[in-house]
Amino acid sequence: MPNDRIAAFRDMLDKQPDNAIVRFGLANELLKALRFEEAADELGLYLQKHDDEGNGWLRYAEALRVSGRETDARDAISKGIEAATRHNHGTLVNELNSLREEIDEGI
Repeated sequence: MPNDRIAAFRDMLDKQPDNAIVRFGLANELLKALRFEEAADELGLYLQKHDDEGNGWLRYAEALRVSGRETDARDAISKGIEAATRHNHGTLVNELNSLREEIDEGI
């Protein structure tokens, strides 16, 4: 089932390569399928073209972390905190800070 959804999002993305929402949807489906490196790639592309409010940065940081890219995850966390703060998403700032602490503590 997840592969069908991934294929559907890839088809949509082929037709609309600049559609940030479709790319974000594909990334979420890849996360659900535990395909973290691919999800990180798609989220990275999404974040290059879309002014995310912080949630995309959190998902990106989590995917990077699981993929063993902790330095990149920390950078994503910092950018996510900036975005979430700009958009007054205090709870999201807390989630991003918690993720940073987990990385720092090796959890």
